[in-house]
Amino acid sequence: MRAKRLMAQTRFETVSVLRNGEQLLLSLILPLGMLVFLAKTPLLGALRVVADGRDPLTVALPGALSLCLASTAFTGQAIATAFDRRYGVLRQLATTPLGTNGLIFGKLGAVVAVVIIQFLLAFAIALGLGFEGPVDVLSLLVTTLLGTAALLSLGLLMAGTVRAEATLAGANLIWVVMAGVGGLVLAHPGEWGTVVGYLPSGALGDAMRAAVGGAGFDVKALIVLLVWGLLGTLAARRWFRFE
Repeated sequence: MRAKRLMAQTRFETVSVLRNGEQLLLSLILPLGMLVFLAKTPLLGALRVVADGRDPLTVALPGALSLCLASTAFTGQAIATAFDRRYGVLRQLATTPLGTNGLIFGKLGAVVAVVIIQFLLAFAIALGLGFEGPVDVLSLLVTTLLGTAALLSLGLLMAGTVRAEATLAGANLIWVVMAGVGGLVLAHPGEWGTVVGYLPSGALGDAMRAAVGGAGFDVKALIVLLVWGLLGTLAARRWFRFE
Protein backbone atom coordinates (compact mmCIF):
# COMPACT_ATOMS: atom_id res chain seq x y z
CA MET A 1 0.00 0.00 0.00
CA ARG A 2 2.82 2.39 0.81
CA ALA A 3 4.44 1.75 -2.59
CA LYS A 4 1.08 2.33 -4.30
CA ARG A 5 0.63 5.66 -2.52
CA LEU A 6 4.12 6.70 -3.52
CA MET A 7 3.56 5.73 -7.15
CA ALA A 8 0.23 7.56 -7.20
CA GLN A 9 1.85 10.72 -5.83
CA THR A 10 4.69 10.44 -8.35
CA ARG A 11 2.20 10.05 -11.18
CA PHE A 12 0.18 13.03 -9.94
CA GLU A 13 3.27 15.25 -9.66
CA THR A 14 4.49 14.21 -13.13
CA VAL A 15 1.16 14.86 -14.82
CA SER A 16 0.92 18.24 -13.07
CA VAL A 17 4.24 19.27 -14.57
CA LEU A 18 3.40 18.04 -18.07
CA ARG A 19 0.01 19.78 -18.06
CA ASN A 20 1.36 23.12 -16.88
CA GLY A 21 2.10 25.49 -19.75
CA GLU A 22 4.72 27.50 -17.87
CA GLN A 23 6.46 24.33 -16.74
CA LEU A 24 6.56 22.99 -20.29
CA LEU A 25 7.98 26.28 -21.56
CA LEU A 26 10.70 26.21 -18.91
CA SER A 27 11.42 22.49 -19.00
CA LEU A 28 11.12 21.62 -22.68
CA ILE A 29 10.61 24.45 -25.14
CA LEU A 30 13.40 26.78 -23.96
CA PRO A 31 16.15 24.13 -23.43
CA LEU A 32 15.36 22.25 -26.64
CA GLY A 33 14.99 25.49 -28.59
CA MET A 34 18.38 26.57 -27.27
CA LEU A 35 19.85 23.25 -28.41
CA VAL A 36 18.70 23.81 -31.98
CA PHE A 37 19.74 27.48 -31.93
CA LEU A 38 23.29 26.78 -30.72
CA ALA A 39 23.70 23.86 -33.11
CA LYS A 40 22.46 25.64 -36.24
CA THR A 41 23.84 29.16 -35.79
CA PRO A 42 27.49 30.35 -35.82
CA LEU A 43 27.18 31.77 -32.29
CA LEU A 44 29.45 29.20 -30.62
CA GLY A 45 32.11 29.75 -33.25
CA ALA A 46 31.84 33.53 -32.92
CA LEU A 47 32.28 33.21 -29.15
CA ARG A 48 35.26 30.90 -29.78
CA VAL A 49 33.64 28.21 -27.68
CA VAL A 50 33.91 25.68 -30.50
CA ALA A 51 37.13 25.31 -32.44
CA ASP A 52 37.09 25.12 -36.23
CA GLY A 53 36.00 21.70 -37.41
CA ARG A 54 34.52 20.65 -34.07
CA ASP A 55 30.87 19.64 -33.89
CA PRO A 56 28.91 22.41 -32.08
CA LEU A 57 26.56 19.74 -30.72
CA THR A 58 29.34 18.58 -28.38
CA VAL A 59 28.76 21.89 -26.57
CA ALA A 60 25.09 22.55 -27.34
CA LEU A 61 23.81 19.14 -26.23
CA PRO A 62 25.39 19.04 -22.74
CA GLY A 63 24.33 22.65 -22.26
CA ALA A 64 20.74 21.77 -23.13
CA LEU A 65 20.79 18.72 -20.85
CA SER A 66 22.08 20.81 -17.95
CA LEU A 67 19.43 23.45 -18.59
CA CYS A 68 16.72 20.76 -18.69
CA LEU A 69 17.87 19.41 -15.35
CA ALA A 70 18.02 22.84 -13.72
CA SER A 71 14.58 23.77 -15.08
CA THR A 72 12.90 20.69 -13.66
CA ALA A 73 14.82 19.90 -10.47
CA PHE A 74 15.35 23.46 -9.25
CA THR A 75 13.13 26.14 -10.77
CA GLY A 76 10.04 24.08 -11.52
CA GLN A 77 9.95 22.25 -8.21
CA ALA A 78 10.80 25.36 -6.20
CA ILE A 79 7.86 27.28 -7.68
CA ALA A 80 5.37 24.42 -7.55
CA THR A 81 6.26 23.47 -3.98
CA ALA A 82 6.18 27.10 -2.80
CA PHE A 83 2.63 27.59 -4.05
CA ASP A 84 1.55 24.19 -2.66
CA ARG A 85 2.87 25.40 0.67
CA ARG A 86 1.09 28.75 0.36
CA TYR A 87 -2.30 27.14 -0.36
CA GLY A 88 -1.95 24.59 2.46
CA VAL A 89 -1.53 21.56 0.19
CA LEU A 90 1.74 20.50 1.80
CA ARG A 91 0.30 20.69 5.30
CA GLN A 92 -2.68 18.56 4.31
CA LEU A 93 -0.62 15.95 2.46
CA ALA A 94 1.85 15.71 5.36
CA THR A 95 -0.98 14.59 7.65
CA THR A 96 -2.19 11.84 5.27
CA PRO A 97 -0.83 8.26 5.17
CA LEU A 98 1.51 9.50 2.43
CA GLY A 99 3.48 11.45 5.05
CA THR A 100 6.29 13.92 4.55
CA ASN A 101 8.75 11.33 3.25
CA GLY A 102 6.25 10.06 0.70
CA LEU A 103 5.59 13.61 -0.43
CA ILE A 104 9.28 14.31 -0.94
CA PHE A 105 9.96 11.00 -2.71
CA GLY A 106 6.92 11.63 -4.91
CA LYS A 107 8.42 14.93 -6.02
CA LEU A 108 11.78 13.24 -6.60
CA GLY A 109 10.11 10.55 -8.69
CA ALA A 110 8.34 13.19 -10.76
CA VAL A 111 11.62 15.01 -11.38
CA VAL A 112 13.25 11.77 -12.53
CA ALA A 113 10.35 10.97 -14.86
CA VAL A 114 10.32 14.43 -16.45
CA VAL A 115 14.13 14.49 -16.79
CA ILE A 116 14.02 11.14 -18.62
CA ILE A 117 11.51 12.62 -21.09
CA GLN A 118 13.65 15.74 -21.50
CA PHE A 119 16.82 13.76 -22.11
CA LEU A 120 15.17 11.43 -24.62
CA LEU A 121 13.86 14.39 -26.61
CA ALA A 122 17.19 16.23 -26.43
CA PHE A 123 19.16 13.21 -27.65
CA ALA A 124 16.59 12.53 -30.39
CA ILE A 125 16.91 16.11 -31.66
CA ALA A 126 20.71 16.01 -31.40
CA LEU A 127 20.88 12.74 -33.33
CA GLY A 128 18.57 14.21 -35.95
CA LEU A 129 20.98 17.14 -36.27
CA GLY A 130 23.93 14.79 -36.76
CA PHE A 131 25.37 14.28 -33.27
CA GLU A 132 27.80 11.36 -33.22
CA GLY A 133 29.13 11.43 -29.66
CA PRO A 134 31.05 10.62 -27.65
CA VAL A 135 28.79 9.93 -24.65
CA ASP A 136 29.99 8.31 -21.44
CA VAL A 137 26.77 6.71 -20.21
CA LEU A 138 27.98 5.98 -16.68
CA SER A 139 29.29 9.51 -16.24
CA LEU A 140 26.02 10.89 -17.60
CA LEU A 141 24.00 8.84 -15.09
CA VAL A 142 26.18 9.86 -12.14
CA THR A 143 26.08 13.52 -13.19
CA THR A 144 22.31 13.42 -13.57
CA LEU A 145 21.77 11.81 -10.17
CA LEU A 146 24.11 14.15 -8.29
CA GLY A 147 22.87 17.20 -10.19
CA THR A 148 19.25 16.29 -9.45
CA ALA A 149 20.00 15.78 -5.75
CA ALA A 150 21.84 19.10 -5.44
CA LEU A 151 19.37 21.26 -7.36
CA LEU A 152 16.23 19.63 -6.00
CA SER A 153 17.38 19.98 -2.39
CA LEU A 154 18.19 23.66 -2.95
CA GLY A 155 14.88 24.22 -4.72
CA LEU A 156 12.94 22.65 -1.84
CA LEU A 157 14.98 24.69 0.63
CA MET A 158 13.91 27.89 -1.14
CA ALA A 159 10.29 26.74 -1.43
CA GLY A 160 10.12 25.84 2.26
CA THR A 161 11.61 29.04 3.64
CA VAL A 162 10.64 31.87 1.28
CA ARG A 163 7.22 33.27 0.36
CA ALA A 164 5.68 31.89 -2.83
CA GLU A 165 5.84 35.18 -4.74
CA ALA A 166 9.49 35.67 -3.81
CA THR A 167 10.25 32.09 -4.77
CA LEU A 168 8.59 32.61 -8.17
CA ALA A 169 10.72 35.67 -8.90
CA GLY A 170 13.90 34.35 -7.31
CA ALA A 171 13.83 30.90 -8.90
CA ASN A 172 13.30 32.33 -12.38
CA LEU A 173 16.03 34.92 -11.86
CA ILE A 174 18.47 32.27 -10.63
CA TRP A 175 17.62 30.12 -13.67
CA VAL A 176 18.49 33.00 -16.00
CA VAL A 177 21.74 33.68 -14.13
CA MET A 178 22.73 30.01 -14.14
CA ALA A 179 22.07 29.77 -17.87
CA GLY A 180 23.75 33.04 -18.74
CA VAL A 181 26.81 33.41 -16.56
CA GLY A 182 26.63 30.48 -14.14
CA GLY A 183 28.49 27.95 -16.24
CA LEU A 184 25.39 25.83 -16.80
CA VAL A 185 25.30 26.09 -20.59
CA LEU A 186 28.80 27.30 -21.50
CA ALA A 187 32.15 27.03 -19.73
CA HIS A 188 33.67 30.34 -18.67
CA PRO A 189 37.43 30.94 -18.82
CA GLY A 190 39.58 32.69 -16.27
CA GLU A 191 38.84 33.49 -12.66
CA TRP A 192 35.09 33.65 -13.16
CA GLY A 193 35.13 30.12 -14.55
CA THR A 194 37.02 28.97 -11.45
CA VAL A 195 34.46 30.61 -9.17
CA VAL A 196 31.36 29.19 -10.85
CA GLY A 197 33.02 25.78 -10.97
CA TYR A 198 32.37 25.57 -7.23
CA LEU A 199 28.70 26.48 -7.61
CA PRO A 200 26.02 23.87 -8.40
CA SER A 201 25.35 25.34 -11.84
CA GLY A 202 29.00 25.47 -12.90
CA ALA A 203 29.75 22.03 -11.48
CA LEU A 204 26.74 20.52 -13.27
CA GLY A 205 27.76 22.16 -16.54
CA ASP A 206 31.37 20.97 -16.22
CA ALA A 207 30.35 17.41 -15.34
CA MET A 208 27.79 17.26 -18.17
CA ARG A 209 30.28 18.59 -20.72
CA ALA A 210 32.74 15.91 -19.64
CA ALA A 211 30.11 13.18 -19.93
CA VAL A 212 28.68 14.30 -23.29
CA GLY A 213 31.21 15.21 -25.91
CA GLY A 214 34.12 15.26 -23.47
CA ALA A 215 36.56 13.05 -21.63
CA GLY A 216 34.17 11.16 -19.33
CA PHE A 217 34.30 11.90 -15.62
CA ASP A 218 35.01 15.32 -14.16
CA VAL A 219 35.76 14.14 -10.63
CA LYS A 220 36.10 17.62 -9.16
CA ALA A 221 32.73 18.73 -10.51
CA LEU A 222 31.04 15.57 -9.25
CA ILE A 223 32.48 16.10 -5.77
CA VAL A 224 31.21 19.68 -5.79
CA LEU A 225 27.72 18.45 -6.74
CA LEU A 226 27.85 15.82 -3.99
CA VAL A 227 28.80 18.41 -1.37
CA TRP A 228 26.04 20.78 -2.49
CA GLY A 229 23.56 17.92 -2.43
CA LEU A 230 24.48 17.02 1.14
CA LEU A 231 24.41 20.65 2.29
CA GLY A 232 21.10 21.31 0.57
CA THR A 233 19.51 18.18 2.02
CA LEU A 234 20.67 18.95 5.56
CA ALA A 235 19.52 22.57 5.28
CA ALA A 236 16.13 21.58 3.86
CA ARG A 237 15.59 19.05 6.66
CA ARG A 238 16.45 21.71 9.22
CA TRP A 239 14.57 24.76 7.89
CA PHE A 240 11.84 23.53 5.54
CA ARG A 241 8.40 24.56 6.79
CA PHE A 242 5.16 22.97 5.60
CA GLU A 243 3.13 26.07 6.51
